[in-house]
Amino acid sequence: MNPLLQRVVVDPNVCFGKPCIRGTRIWVSLLLDFLANGMSIEEILAEYPHLMEEDVRAAIAYGAEMARERYVEVPTEATG
Repeated sequence: MNPLLQRVVVDPNVCFGKPCIRGTRIWVSLLLDFLANGMSIEEILAEYPHLMEEDVRAAIAYGAEMARERYVEVPTEATG
């Protein structure tokens, strides 16, 4: 298991049980959305100065781990 995942917690009493960065109420999915929309790690850290680069990398590691276990349906590419 990736040691970065120790920075992620799932607590049913915090943020409805959504995965968050330990010691915060910042959802892993929020960080992944920021990255997917083109924000750099540096920009995220400027917006959330109490986070560390390892926290953002932990969100990426969590997303990678979830992708190994679950699949999200995406549209297939039409050929033609």
